[in-house]
Amino acid sequence: MDIAYIPSPSTGVIHLGPIPLRGYAFCIIIGVFVAVWLGNKRWIARGGKPGTVADIAVWAVPFGLVGGRLYHVITDYQLYFGEGRNWVDAFKIWEGGLGIWGAIALGAVGAWIGCRLRGIPLPAWADALAPGIALAQACGRWGNWFNQELYGRATDLPWAVEISAGPNRDAGTYHPTFLYESLWCIGVAVLVIWADRRFKLGHGRAFALYVAAYCVGRGWIEYMRVDEAHHILGVRLNVWTSIVVFVLAVIYFVLSAKLRPGREEVVEPDASGGEGGKGGKDGKDGKAAVEAKAKAKAEGRTEDKAAVEAADAGPKDSAPALAQGAVKADLRKPAVDAEAPEADKS
Repeated sequence: MDIAYIPSPSTGVIHLGPIPLRGYAFCIIIGVFVAVWLGNKRWIARGGKPGTVADIAVWAVPFGLVGGRLYHVITDYQLYFGEGRNWVDAFKIWEGGLGIWGAIALGAVGAWIGCRLRGIPLPAWADALAPGIALAQACGRWGNWFNQELYGRATDLPWAVEISAGPNRDAGTYHPTFLYESLWCIGVAVLVIWADRRFKLGHGRAFALYVAAYCVGRGWIEYMRVDEAHHILGVRLNVWTSIVVFVLAVIYFVLSAKLRPGREEVVEPDASGGEGGKGGKDGKDGKAAVEAKAKAKAEGRTEDKAAVEAADAGPKDSAPALAQGAVKADLRKPAVDAEAPEADKS
C-alpha cells in the first residue's frame, strides 16, 4: 500500500550553463541574509548604527564556515581519511557537513575581532543576532534535504521523507530530522524574541537562551538520526555535546543575571537614535545643546528681572526702582565708540 511522504529532490544541483547552483549552498546563503537582516533591525532598536551587524558578519561568517567544517571533519574523520577514502573530499563543503558547534565557536572568534575593531561589546552584538542565527539554521537545514542526508529512523508516517538509494544509504522513507530541527529552530527564534522583549535580556543572555534552547531540541533530534557517528558510552557524540553546551549556557545565563543585571545602556559609540535615544555621542551632544539653550534663556530672564521689577513697583518706590533698572540696563549696553562724537561735530 502506498503511503504519503515528502519527496526528496532528484538532484541537489542545477547547472546554469557552466555555473552549478547547489541547493545546500543556496540554503546557507539565504540563512545568512535572514540572520543579518533581523540582526540589523534588532541592533538598531538597541541603539546601534545601521550596517554594523553586516560589517561584523563579514568577519563572523567566514570564520563560522571554517569552524563548522573543521568540527565536522574532526568528529567524522573516518569519512575522509583512511583506506578507500579521499582526503580531498574534506574540502568539498558543498556536499554537506557543517557542525553548528564549530560554526558558533569559531564564528564567535571572528565576531570578536569585528567587534573589537568597531569598539562595541560582543555580548550585545550576540544578543541582537541570536534569533537570526536560529532562523539561519532553520533555512540551512533544508540543504540537508537537497543532499538527502541527516535523516532519522525508518518510518511510515505521512510526513516521512523519501530517500533514494545511494552511497552509504538505502532507499526508503525515514523521519525527516532536518524538518524537525528546522521547525525547532523557528520556535527557538520566537522564544528568544519574546523573552528579550518581556525581560529585557542583556549582556549575552539572549544568546545564552538561544544556545540552551537549541541544545534541548538538538539532543532529542540527534538521538533519532541513523547516519554514521561516533558514540561515547553508547550515546552519539553530538548528544553529549548538546548536554555539555546546554549546561554551560545555563550557567552563563544565571551568573550574568546576578553579576550584570539589566541591559546595556550604550551598545555602540557615536550612534544616534535607538531605544529611548540611548547609546550615542550624537544623542548626548543634542541633549547638551538643549540644556545650554535653556540656560541661556534663564540667564536672559535674570538680566531683565530688575527692569521688570522696576516697571511693577508701587508709587512709593517707583523712582528708585526705575533708576536702578535703568542703570543695570545701561551696564548691559555695549560701549559707545569713542570716535562717534567727533563724527557728530563734523
